[in-house]
Amino acid sequence: MPALLSGNVVLLKHSAQTPLCSELIVEVAQRAGFPEGLVQFLHLSHAQVAELVKHPDVAHIAFTGSVAGGQVMEQQAAGHFKSMGLELGGKDPAFVRADADVRQAAETIIDGAMFNSGQSCCGIERAYVHAEVYEEFVAHAVEIVNGYKLGRPDEPETTLGPMVSVAAADFVRAQIEEACQLGAEKLIPEEQFVMSQPETAYLAPQLLVNVDHRMRVMTEESFGPVLGIQQVKNDEEAVRWMNDSEFGLTAAIFTRDMGRAATLGEQLETGTVFANRCDYLDPGLAWTGVKNSGRGCTLSRIGFEHLTRPKSFHLKEI
Repeated sequence: MPALLSGNVVLLKHSAQTPLCSELIVEVAQRAGFPEGLVQFLHLSHAQVAELVKHPDVAHIAFTGSVAGGQVMEQQAAGHFKSMGLELGGKDPAFVRADADVRQAAETIIDGAMFNSGQSCCGIERAYVHAEVYEEFVAHAVEIVNGYKLGRPDEPETTLGPMVSVAAADFVRAQIEEACQLGAEKLIPEEQFVMSQPETAYLAPQLLVNVDHRMRVMTEESFGPVLGIQQVKNDEEAVRWMNDSEFGLTAAIFTRDMGRAATLGEQLETGTVFANRCDYLDPGLAWTGVKNSGRGCTLSRIGFEHLTRPKSFHLKEI
């Protein structure tokens, strides 16, 4: 929508796994009376996308996907002087301070981690909890996750659906098993989620404790329903672990001290800092990432600057 509001024509090329999404968006635009061709969908191969990126009529590329995919997009656009925005991977952390409302923190973080079966670009993937409230937080988190109902997304009682593919689910399974081999402990009995079966896209939600940054589940993007919970002794340790990542999309701090939250937020290498919430967008605030989470900006007044070109008029009346 910001691209359209800026006066641009928009071409949508969605993942081959979700082709109907772009078709439905175009259908809605047509029903709303948009001019013909203003919004179009394209189903293309990777080779065709590469050619489209180079086309002189394409002025800006907005890519959401993997780090590897973003690198390919930059390589294809190299030398063509294209404007580009990249939203890539994430490994978004949360920190629960000793003064937090622990139940509220657990409810918010678990929702942020498990929403859409963990398949959210700014979902919480790792939690750092102060030692004074660690056991209380873990108890609340386990209670919440045990209450989920894994099932078909078209059944009303389902509260957690499948992952996008078997391969995606297997990727998370491998992360969990590797972590356990390195000493992590599963807190959620997988057998209670009867639809969670090997070689399917249905994956039981999982909480892991006794985790550390030797484990991929704490450093590599999971994009699934798993959360590692690591105990920390103070703010400084939490910030150090939160910044120990190749990614920097969002980070969340849970505390009653908003001044302290702001101070810690200044130290975090991330595009967005949340306090007592997570996984949320505000159209008035810039949406951006640092490090391998990408570059560019969407939303806010700043986002419009990436979708327009400056042009100056120097006029002198005579």
